[in-house]
Amino acid sequence: MPNESVLRVTNVRLLRDDKLVDTDLWVADGKVIDPEARFWMATNENDYAPGRVVDGHGGIVAPGYIEVQINGAYGFDFSSPSITDEQIELIARNLLATGVTAFCPTIVSSRPERYLIVMETFHRVIDNLEKKRLRDQHLTTNKGASAKILGLHLEGPFISPDRNGAHEKEVLQVPTNGITSLIECYGGSLDDVAIVTLAPELDGAMRTIRELRERGIVASAGHSVANIEVAMEAVDNGVNMLTHIFNAMAPFHQRDPGLIGLLGLVNDERPYYGMILDGVHAHPCSTRIIERCHPEGLMLVTDAIAGMGLAPGTYDLAGQVMEVKEDAAYVAGTNTLAGSIVTTDACIRQLREYTGCTIEQALLSASAHPARALGAKASQKGSLAFGADADFVLLDDTLHVVQTYMAGQLVYERK
Repeated sequence: MPNESVLRVTNVRLLRDDKLVDTDLWVADGKVIDPEARFWMATNENDYAPGRVVDGHGGIVAPGYIEVQINGAYGFDFSSPSITDEQIELIARNLLATGVTAFCPTIVSSRPERYLIVMETFHRVIDNLEKKRLRDQHLTTNKGASAKILGLHLEGPFISPDRNGAHEKEVLQVPTNGITSLIECYGGSLDDVAIVTLAPELDGAMRTIRELRERGIVASAGHSVANIEVAMEAVDNGVNMLTHIFNAMAPFHQRDPGLIGLLGLVNDERPYYGMILDGVHAHPCSTRIIERCHPEGLMLVTDAIAGMGLAPGTYDLAGQVMEVKEDAAYVAGTNTLAGSIVTTDACIRQLREYTGCTIEQALLSASAHPARALGAKASQKGSLAFGADADFVLLDDTLHVVQTYMAGQLVYERK
């Protein structure tokens, strides 16, 4: 009898090695496998045959999307000390409908007592989700599954008060004592942290960047007025990511391009950069310029707040009131943008519309690029190479999500 843990997805165009190719996707025990190697190892037809076959009807199979900056969604704010395990899991489940299979919940600048509560909650949720994954790994369909939390993105409070954006100025700090300052602020262990956004011009920031790199935590430069000299020094010390490029940073100037100028470095030194493509945060011309400057570094991010997936209204962000009007979110009573309400799959389609880039480039910007930026924490994600985690999305020709799979399990299907 064929093995039910073996899945074959046929009649699809598969994104592999950065190209769309007409080939089948084979999965066994939650991993992408080489069907030729399986054939030669099989002792009979049943050993080789898949237990499940999915007809993709000519669609596109891409790695599951990875969201590295999301503040909340569906009515709940990740920075709220009152957020519950169930609310976090609800967001993680609902993200599957947008093609997101892994993400970094983002906590914005807060007071130490808030970090302590929120990070304890996330530590518990991360542990519980892993236990559920192990418990349910034998299932072929798992509609109770959740997108995987790769680690937290701590955006602040070590940022510039001159580029605070929607972050509350009163809670901002300076990392004078390097990573010790971070540990004191965040409340102890950094084991669940994947990314820290900080302003490299602050006192102690360069030391902090080096110490984050030593711990395998991504140091991302953002909410900053750093000039190009400071920006290049930050890269030398370990910065390999820019938080929502163009937004909350010094504007580009031909004699001092600031953080944006880092995309003019030689290839190996250029950082990855997040970009919010909600039709509000970046003009199409700006998007085309930056994408053509460094396409391999582009990471699509939503920077979504609690209003994502819901009607216009008022929502919370770290204790502040945000107002969602039509397709944008603002600090209530101001014109200051406060994240977005866009979804990752919509960002992919927006990138195609704005730049005319290839389908491959658009999909890589939401999968392979963020995985590469995260390094070891996502080493088996963002790819459909043999041996990678079998997290993938089946898309129609308009790049809308038809099905989402995690570890070869069907976890979402469009109605």
